[in-house]
Amino acid sequence: MKRLIGKLGVTSVILIAMSMGAHASEKVYKFKMATTWGKSASPLIDTANNMAKIAEEMSNGRIQIRVDSSNKHKAPLGVLDMVKGGQYDMAHTASYYWKGKDINTLPFTSMPFGLTAPEQYAWFYHGGGLELMQKVYSKHGVLSFPGGSTGVQMGGWFRKEINTLEDLKGLKMRIPGFAGEIMAKLDVQVTNLAPGELYTALDRNTIDALEWVGPAMDIKMGFHKIAPYYYTGWHEPASELQFIINKKKFNKLPKDLQQIMLVAIRVSAYDMYIQNYDMSATAWDKMKKEQANIKVKTFPKVVMDAMKKANAELRTEMGSNNPLLKEILDSQDAYMKKAREWTKMSDYLYLKDNIDN
Repeated sequence: MKRLIGKLGVTSVILIAMSMGAHASEKVYKFKMATTWGKSASPLIDTANNMAKIAEEMSNGRIQIRVDSSNKHKAPLGVLDMVKGGQYDMAHTASYYWKGKDINTLPFTSMPFGLTAPEQYAWFYHGGGLELMQKVYSKHGVLSFPGGSTGVQMGGWFRKEINTLEDLKGLKMRIPGFAGEIMAKLDVQVTNLAPGELYTALDRNTIDALEWVGPAMDIKMGFHKIAPYYYTGWHEPASELQFIINKKKFNKLPKDLQQIMLVAIRVSAYDMYIQNYDMSATAWDKMKKEQANIKVKTFPKVVMDAMKKANAELRTEMGSNNPLLKEILDSQDAYMKKAREWTKMSDYLYLKDNIDN
């Protein structure tokens, strides 16, 4: 099947898979998928629904997947445990949510100053990333696959401009995960709030700044109406979601249906990447027209240098006591060193020479 994908492309694979399903047993395999996202969290929830639809259509109904949003199961950050325990067969979520359970899961979403989305997809499918991900998740009894990228996430909405490191000291900011640890080293007061609390916290001065995603999702939250300084990204350059599947459940599928599931996952993940890109472009166009006070900023060099220094120190600290984590980070670094030369030659220099300032 891998060779077929390479030679014929996804469309041909879909037609072949549908034909395979049409002549095989008519036994129906039912799955339940839990998502970390609420039912209105587009494009995240769309990706789970698209995957289920593609798998059902390709299999001529032999695979049927019920998608439950977090509104139903009420445990958005409990989906890994539910899939491990068998309450759900699958989940759509993000790998870095599990760093408290297993620090090795952290790099499979995105790392500060790391791979871009195209580079990271290439690392997953051609640079050994997918094999390392299965190595990490095997002890949890699940399989894990890339589940859709938001691309570069923005660095956040700030009430005041950041010009020096002193401007960060004591700043109350919502920024979770590894990036939050970096900010904490720069004396930022880091907090993590539920999405539904963010606008109110910013509006009432409970926090001074926050990081969410990018224009596609930020516009619905309304942060730009309160905090006019919109900083460019550094912390999540390729935020990749994930599909996880109970390994025992997956292994019970006939081989043709296993391949259909994997193709449905891969197609829906890519669809999310391009859907989110379009949504962000559209949302940013609307923001610019309706909110002329928004000021797009990059963090000054002194701040970026301090972030990079804190990032390097934390990575060294994490990897020194964890050989598997070091193996994953070293794999990403080695692939980025190779791929970044082409990224610069192609995308960077093209944009540098063709963008009108």
